[in-house]
Amino acid sequence: MFDILADILAEPWFWPAASVIIGLPIVLLVLGEVHTALVRRDSPGARIVLLVRNVLAPLAAVIILFTQIPQEGTPNEFTWAKVAATAFGFVLILVLLNGLNLAVFVTAKQGTWRNRIPSIFVDIARVVLIVISLAILFGWIWGADIGGFFTALGVGSIVIGLALQNAVGSVLSGLFLLFEQPFELGDYIVTPDGKGRVIAVNWRATHIDTANGILIIPNSTLAGASFSNLTRATAPFETDTMVRFATDDPPQEVIDVLVDVANGLPERHPGAEASAIPMGKSWYEVSIPLTSPNKAYGTLGLFRTRLWYAARRAGLHLDRDLTDTFATPERTREVLTRLAPRFYLVPDDLPTLLDQGVRLERFGEGEFVQRAGTVPDGIRIIVSGVVELSIPGAQGSRVPVTQLQRDDVLGLTALTRQAVASEVVALADLAVLFVPAPVIDGLVRARPALARDIGQAIDARQDLGERALERAGESRLAAALVIA
Repeated sequence: MFDILADILAEPWFWPAASVIIGLPIVLLVLGEVHTALVRRDSPGARIVLLVRNVLAPLAAVIILFTQIPQEGTPNEFTWAKVAATAFGFVLILVLLNGLNLAVFVTAKQGTWRNRIPSIFVDIARVVLIVISLAILFGWIWGADIGGFFTALGVGSIVIGLALQNAVGSVLSGLFLLFEQPFELGDYIVTPDGKGRVIAVNWRATHIDTANGILIIPNSTLAGASFSNLTRATAPFETDTMVRFATDDPPQEVIDVLVDVANGLPERHPGAEASAIPMGKSWYEVSIPLTSPNKAYGTLGLFRTRLWYAARRAGLHLDRDLTDTFATPERTREVLTRLAPRFYLVPDDLPTLLDQGVRLERFGEGEFVQRAGTVPDGIRIIVSGVVELSIPGAQGSRVPVTQLQRDDVLGLTALTRQAVASEVVALADLAVLFVPAPVIDGLVRARPALARDIGQAIDARQDLGERALERAGESRLAAALVIA
């Protein structure tokens, strides 16, 4: 019996067959566990492991078994062993190329050269490598003439390249532009054909949103011309505009108003300040840093709108307009007469108050009437319009407190000279009666009841703010804030 076992062990086919019978199940089991683990991690390598387990490993076992069968005939003659070897070689090529693609491109970090290579380059390289590998595989296993194949392939490539040199040149120019990636989706670029925000890029063309339609520019055109990428500028993009005032307006006051309005625009870049310089003959140039170049048109329109209101409030004359038909002495006196009981005034008091700077002011929609952290320069009573009173919360949030309308009072702490934590924004065109802080001081000294009314109003406004903070879950801020 031992002799028979020794004879079997001595057979040349025994150990290869034993390795297939024992080794193949073990390999399949291990690869199956690896595949399951990669699937749980959502790894792109799971498909490669599955291909090795289901195809490559069984083909290797078949080849091992086929090698134990005596082969007869010429080297180029058809045999099933060669078929199995060809299939194994083809699958091995796919596994190696997919593994190379996974290691080099799929796992590439954002911004590296591997990540910037267009996918079409990778696909073309994969096809070329597959063709070359198959030619070598057929030459090795079947004895095919691969020298003639490569000669024909080279001659054919030259002929096709000469016939399609213009078309292929355009495509390659576009592909190299994609590889360099001088812009990305969302960037704002200026080209000889137009300017706008990049919304789509493919291997043939770039699509730009110009705000007047979609401009489609072939990549070969961009590759052969110069263009600017404003989004990648080293400093915030600035938009400029020219405005004119009257020659009697003090230049420094004009510059202060221009800068204050520009810095209050919602699209101003938070890391830069606006600037203004006089250009002569009452002209001023204003530069506004923006968060994005495509916000320039709308921002300039909003700037000019708000500048009109700010110039009127400051007593300046935008566009050399010397008239103001709204804040006239007659209308101011009319409004003050209606509100006189709130200040405990008699008719004889009105001329004195008008001479001390009590006036009508207007604000445009979206303008700040009162900013958090400032001490009000006076009391403002709403004549017409609506405002929203809110409190800046944690992490840049904003907590709405209430909306104030006709006859409501803003800037109550002008009397106590306390900085307020609340912000007031006009929700529509707003008109207010402004009473400067020194005037309020004089009225309170002569009329103690007015001080009592202001104190009660501050307490009521404080209660509104605390309840709003509690509803927003930020009541811890209320004790440290003065809300008025």
